Amino acid sequence: MISVELLTVILLAFILIFFALGAPVGLALGGIAMMVGYFTWGDGIFNVIPTTIEATFFSFILLAIPLYIYMGQLLTHSGIGDAMFKASQMVIGRIRGSLAISVVFICSMIGAMVGIIGAGIMSSGSIALKPMLDAGYNKRLALGTIMAGGALGILIPPSIPMIMFAASTQNSVGRMFLGAMVPAAITVTLLVAYIIISSIIKPQNAPLLSENNPGLPKLKGKEKLRVFRDGFLSIGLIFVVLGSIISGIATPTESGALGVAGAILLAIFFKRFKLEMMRTVGLQTGILVSVAMWIILGASVFSNFHLLMGIQGMISDFTHGLDLPPIMIIIMFQLIMLFLGFIIDEFIIVLMCAPLFTPIAVSLGYDPIWFGVLMIINILIAVQTPPYGFALFYLKGIAPPEIGMGEIYKSVAPFILVNLIVLITCMIFPEIVLWLPDKVMG
Repeated sequence: MISVELLTVILLAFILIFFALGAPVGLALGGIAMMVGYFTWGDGIFNVIPTTIEATFFSFILLAIPLYIYMGQLLTHSGIGDAMFKASQMVIGRIRGSLAISVVFICSMIGAMVGIIGAGIMSSGSIALKPMLDAGYNKRLALGTIMAGGALGILIPPSIPMIMFAASTQNSVGRMFLGAMVPAAITVTLLVAYIIISSIIKPQNAPLLSENNPGLPKLKGKEKLRVFRDGFLSIGLIFVVLGSIISGIATPTESGALGVAGAILLAIFFKRFKLEMMRTVGLQTGILVSVAMWIILGASVFSNFHLLMGIQGMISDFTHGLDLPPIMIIIMFQLIMLFLGFIIDEFIIVLMCAPLFTPIAVSLGYDPIWFGVLMIINILIAVQTPPYGFALFYLKGIAPPEIGMGEIYKSVAPFILVNLIVLITCMIFPEIVLWLPDKVMG
């Protein structure tokens, strides 16, 4: 019988080879698990597939994923996301760095609506990048702000990776959402503080906006009222969706359906509802959901095979054998997930690591919600870290052709540092994560 350690090495080697060859992630993970399992255990390993399908595709919690994606696509394609951006700029006004501050607020909200880092960055960038560059903002500040705001969406409820963590570890989605809210607020505050301070130190990076500046929405009279109404009713929809979960009125899945209905009603009310838009939204949602579900299935098959091998016991024995303080074990897990974030996306990290690491963290005396929020913040950092953080390539896809990868690498550094500060602070002070869920849900 092959040892668990050797099987783990073989699995990781095959993963690196298949990813280097550009194989589809979901099929690669599931296929590798079944191939190695067949040669190790024989035909019996194929029983993992139907049991995984039943546990995954028939999960009521995971039904929230297509609903939140559909809601996000409705809001962005109907132009309501653009209205949110303009409304935010109207409120903040003409102060130095105001456009970048608006981008942090609105792109993080758009990222939360879309629910996936790649889609969040691309949706946010398509709305906000051109106005910033047209306004004369420094390219690095503009690019870094788009990256920070768009990626921050996975830390702001409703977050698809949080739903996946809760489903794979049998924890409360509502507690996960509440646990992430204070760290998300701290992150936004620190990002805004960095923008203001850097704009004061280097005024040329963030020119003051004027009526003639192309980065400022030129709105008058009734048009201002319309933009204000559209933008803040859209933001209000996000709070209604989140509030229905926190108050216990609706489950996360039911709140997703509520969000879809609300997004359609807003599009109709704002006279932006078009059949062509619905066709595009349905197609984009179908593509994103199909990709997400194949990844979830493949990663779940891989994770279940790994668990059947006894990987959890191996990791537990290894960590206890190190005779390290519990916090050092948590730091080690963070470093592993940080490395994984260089080569795979947030879905796979959650589905592979959450079932393995969370029970060990709990056995060490830590709260699973605290560990889950640390995991989400860690992923947020990993996918933005040069040279291989995959979110960097999404940003390159929407950047003007003259902006190279070197410029993008330099643009994200200060924003990654902000996220790292938040991660370390939450690690040292767990109350930052746990206070709100304990207060609201007990």
